[in-house]
Amino acid sequence: MLLKYVMRGPALHLEFLASYITELSLLEYSLLCHVPSLIAASSIFLANFILKPTKNPWNTTLSYHTQYKPSTLRDCVKVLHRLFRVGLGSNLPAIREKYSQHKYKFVAKKYCPPSIPANFFQDASS
Repeated sequence: MLLKYVMRGPALHLEFLASYITELSLLEYSLLCHVPSLIAASSIFLANFILKPTKNPWNTTLSYHTQYKPSTLRDCVKVLHRLFRVGLGSNLPAIREKYSQHKYKFVAKKYCPPSIPANFFQDASS
């Protein structure tokens, strides 16, 4: 599973947050053009960003294991970011309620900065 290669930190929070973001994507028509592995990788990127907004959410280990560079994830991450920030007024209240519970560490209630720094989408120099 990809999560074992993710940056150190609260692993359970990361797992629940990435799962929540992925579930938000299930009914989003604009994401149908992306393969599931790209959505999964983008969810990890966004979850890392939400948990540690000042630290680059993608690294060479993640790039190696997913075969995705940050620039490849940009469009998908931006859609997922918008979905996360929509809030309680969305058409997915059941998913938000599920991940607002204690057993999921209240990840649906996490603060998400309004924008992701552009430099986080720059590919590492080879």
